Amino acid sequence: MRALCVQHDHVSPTGPISERLRERGFEIDEILIVDERHADAPNVSFDFPDASDYDLLVPMGAPWGAWDDTEIGRWLVPEIAWLRAALEGDMPVFGICFGGQLMSRALGGAVAVARRPEIGWTAVHTDDPELVASGPWFEFHYDRWTVPAGALEIARTASASQAFTHGRSLAVQFHPELTAASLEGWLNAGGAEKVAADGKDPDALLARTRAEEPASRARTAALVDAYLERVAGLLPDSAGG
Repeated sequence: MRALCVQHDHVSPTGPISERLRERGFEIDEILIVDERHADAPNVSFDFPDASDYDLLVPMGAPWGAWDDTEIGRWLVPEIAWLRAALEGDMPVFGICFGGQLMSRALGGAVAVARRPEIGWTAVHTDDPELVASGPWFEFHYDRWTVPAGALEIARTASASQAFTHGRSLAVQFHPELTAASLEGWLNAGGAEKVAADGKDPDALLARTRAEEPASRARTAALVDAYLERVAGLLPDSAGG
């Protein structure tokens, strides 16, 4: 089994998501669209690989808007088309935050700026806690999707939809891949100012994340397992531990 993780920026590692996929027997490839040299000019060109070489696509988060065809459209529009073809072909896609928003657009939904951002550890209201637990999950987003036609929303907060399934695919708005190390990278790359503007203390948020990480890793492993088994129907030989 092969999975492709799409990293949109250079400070967003795949973390416990790719770790659990490897434990479940997947071979992982990772591609990076906007490298550090282009972080301030992210409208780069990018050639997406043949999706049929993989059993699972995992588009990750990003600091840009999934609606912003002007700022990042040279790769955003092709990625949406690439994901649309995969979804129409019943290929499993596991979209995370920005990646879930791309799934919404690919399926005919829309993405727009939310009434307010969600930043920090947040409990979600879930209809299927065996698939998407109530959390808390880490949120860091300013936008929200509409649930596309034919999809089933399974989790939400008062501010935004948090998870939907469509065929063999799952989108989540939160960040199950987050670790203290990756949050520190976000904070150092301009995230600290965004956290402070939201009325939170970046140092306190990082300390909470360090304390939360063991339980968060366990929730992420359970999420990956349930997605593979119940939604994607992907059952590699190794069940991990």
